[in-house]
Amino acid sequence: MSATLIARELAAGHGDRTLFSGLDLVVAPGDVIGLVGANGAGKTTLLRTLAGLIPTENGNVSLSPPTANVGYLPQERERRTDETVRDFLGRRTGVTAAQTAMESAAQNLADSEEDLYSPALERWLDLGGADLDERIAEADLGFDLDLPMTALSGGQAARAGMASLLLSRYDIYLLDEPTNDLDLDGLARLEAFVAGLRAGTVLVSHDREFLTRTVTKVLELDLAQQQINLYGGGYGAYLDERERARRHAREQFEEYADKKDDLLERARMQRAWMDKGVRNARRKAPDNDKIAKSMRGESSEKQAAKARQTERMIERLDVVEEPRKEWDLRMEIAAAPRSGAVVATLRDALVRRGDFTLGPVTCQIDWADRVAITGANGSGKSTLLAALLGRLPLDAGAQHLGPGVVVGEVDQARGLFLGDEPLVRAFGTAVPDWPDADVRTLLAKFGLRSGHVLRPAATLSPGERTRAALALLQARGVNLLVLDEPTNHLDLPAIEQLESALTGYTGTLLLVTHDRRMLEAVATNRHIEVTGGKVTS
Repeated sequence: MSATLIARELAAGHGDRTLFSGLDLVVAPGDVIGLVGANGAGKTTLLRTLAGLIPTENGNVSLSPPTANVGYLPQERERRTDETVRDFLGRRTGVTAAQTAMESAAQNLADSEEDLYSPALERWLDLGGADLDERIAEADLGFDLDLPMTALSGGQAARAGMASLLLSRYDIYLLDEPTNDLDLDGLARLEAFVAGLRAGTVLVSHDREFLTRTVTKVLELDLAQQQINLYGGGYGAYLDERERARRHAREQFEEYADKKDDLLERARMQRAWMDKGVRNARRKAPDNDKIAKSMRGESSEKQAAKARQTERMIERLDVVEEPRKEWDLRMEIAAAPRSGAVVATLRDALVRRGDFTLGPVTCQIDWADRVAITGANGSGKSTLLAALLGRLPLDAGAQHLGPGVVVGEVDQARGLFLGDEPLVRAFGTAVPDWPDADVRTLLAKFGLRSGHVLRPAATLSPGERTRAALALLQARGVNLLVLDEPTNHLDLPAIEQLESALTGYTGTLLLVTHDRRMLEAVATNRHIEVTGGKVTS
């Protein structure tokens, strides 16, 4: 069915920190609204509020018609230990819950005066329950549907998540980072799916190319300015219009500040002239020279009147608030002393993981190599990285990590910030020689200030934890930088700063990414392709 989602006067925050307030939004059929903003600006909070998963702090969310089905895709994909792939697809498409409600209504049909079965049946049909099994079989995921979700590789889990989206039949889609972990084929399928939707869609993504190709409007949560801005047109138009708006706001403030400064200076000089005239009148005029004293007094009074007039002009100025300075990351990657000439090698290496086999692989990574590693999800890219670093036992062949190699990984560091201890303590444990004040200062440079560092690390957003991981790269010296999908969860300014930092990094780099803009922006001198466990370079 055609459905519209309407939000009025929404507000949200963390403690005494306001994320957004007075937010109005209409999501009509065919809309694809890109939700953008810095990590921690409230994007996920807004999506969860629109989905009805958390209560509104203020305002309300309504659907027209009220029976419309809303589907929410979270950015951190939950893998339940007792859930098979088939069960996962049923849950994520909403069919399982709809079927449970329908069966319950059928059992109570005789005892209830109200007919709950008919609307339950209609909802199950609307969500595609009648032919879901057939459509799952046609999806051909390439692995057993009765496998537990926890047994899947990262690439397989991403494929299952994509399938759950393609199989769904919601009236409103709320997608939180749907591009995370997708390979190029998955991105193309997702783009085609979103472009073909007649349902209204709100999505969060930090994939700049995906945003450019899909969104029709952009809703910006501007945390720095405490503003909510809705821009018509696509992502490119949003960037242009935002730049013009920010430049105009700065020009307006500077014009106001200059005019106010000029008037204040004029008032100050007029008061000084008045005071000087009074002093001169008292000093120079004899007691019997009443005419001269009167003239000087009149001159002083005229200056005082001019000063008061100038002050009234200042009061009548339309005040223009200075645009708040945005958080501006200046990232560097600290370099450890260089390693030996040979950084890592694999010789006829073979790795078996269940039904998957990588290799045999023979390759060598040399000092200062900058290697882009590409391939479809499930092809073995992460397995190759783990083998090169000696993190996986080999079933055959040999692995060697060169002398003096100091490894830095974003994914590994993200895992340090999933516990209950405060962020500042978790970070300090990773750099024990750093004083607490230096830890706080560095985290603040990455946009993690007092409101973040004392919170349990696990309560931070995925993007904020990723920023903490990037800060750790700056705190530790590394000479082998391993980035496996580093743009997942990062906001756009941080992605651009990471790209800039990689330009100045002089060590060895292994980069796995499906971010098309990053592949263009980061210079590499080697390319390794992984296809079905086979490695070519």
